[in-house]
Amino acid sequence: MSVDVKTAPQKPLMELDQALELLLAGAHPVNDSEMVSTFDAVGRVLAEPQYSSINVPPLDNSSMDGYAVRCADVTAVGTTLPVSQRIPAGAVGNPLAAGTAARIFTGAPIPPGADAIVMQEYVSFSDGQATFNALPKPGEWIRRAGEDIATGGEVLSRGTRLRPQEIGLAASVGLAALPVFRRIRVALFSTGDELVMPGNPLPPGAIYNSNRFLLKGLLEQLGCTVIDFGIVPDKLEATRQALRKAAGEDHADLILTSGGVSMGEEDHIKPAVEAEGSLDHWLVNSKPGRPFAFGRVITAGKESAFIGLPGNPVSSFVTFLLLVGPFIRKLQGMPMDVASALPVGLKLQAGFDQAKADRRREFLRARVGADGLLELFPNQSSGVLTSAAWADGLIDNPAGNAIKRGDSVRFLPFSELLN
Repeated sequence: MSVDVKTAPQKPLMELDQALELLLAGAHPVNDSEMVSTFDAVGRVLAEPQYSSINVPPLDNSSMDGYAVRCADVTAVGTTLPVSQRIPAGAVGNPLAAGTAARIFTGAPIPPGADAIVMQEYVSFSDGQATFNALPKPGEWIRRAGEDIATGGEVLSRGTRLRPQEIGLAASVGLAALPVFRRIRVALFSTGDELVMPGNPLPPGAIYNSNRFLLKGLLEQLGCTVIDFGIVPDKLEATRQALRKAAGEDHADLILTSGGVSMGEEDHIKPAVEAEGSLDHWLVNSKPGRPFAFGRVITAGKESAFIGLPGNPVSSFVTFLLLVGPFIRKLQGMPMDVASALPVGLKLQAGFDQAKADRRREFLRARVGADGLLELFPNQSSGVLTSAAWADGLIDNPAGNAIKRGDSVRFLPFSELLN
């Protein structure tokens, strides 16, 4: 019995949080890990917690250029002491004799006996004598051994995506290599006989394949290995063959497509995935990005997750940020649940009026203006990719909510959605 798509009952809309919950429940983190040089580990996800074998700093040291003293020797402004030694960073001084001062530089170990540093701005030096124009306080400008990190302390937890600051932290405790989860493999499909690659002439009725470039860039920014299948012929058997190759021979962790999952006669992704595994089609209550497909492709005992995004470029972009990004982060080994899937964001004031409230939860392309107020791109259509390039984040606007200038809104910067 055929189904008339015009009269078929509409599926109920699914809230974004529910879609995230179902999606994350179906994400199976990778287990394989490898050791990589700390120097090359930026962007990777840590597979095991890391601990420090040293104190940081290893010794009490000076946090300022100045003079190390015994507070008992400087009891009045104007006190003058002979300078008995000079201690640069990397050197270890001798015990400080009573009634003397030591010239010391930032990072240098505190000589035994000294209990304070006087900043050089408050000291006059002449003929080997230092005159103190401020009274020191015990412990002043001294960084204590282990103040930052104590021996045996955990410095990095499992599931941490390693940013430059984490790499620096690992290096600071002497970790030359780090165990990280392997990169996940994502097979990227483009389907549609209307698609043309940039650089080629554009025939009537054709469009340039922007989503292929957009999605590849997003995947690589998240640290994925992309297996680019190019443009798959718009035929059922060709699509099935590509899916089998992605799941079997290439053993992709995820197969990602945009468009082609509807019930139209020329949309072959949906029947192909159903024939090679399973597929669930969701209508997510968000704007842009309502249609979304999630399933599995199984070939010769090997299994790949499948995600089908909407075809409009902005819908594809926003849906990737909101749903695919959290799914990938969980695959990569990062701890991930609905509460942590999206960033907390910023509370900023709107610099515009949007009187018309939408019945769906909206994600509006916006950017922070010179006055600190949010500016809204004037055309929020899901086909206007200019809005995504112009913006620096999304306003998460609840369903049914009109926005007035000066209202506080939740702003999700792109930089936080892609880390």
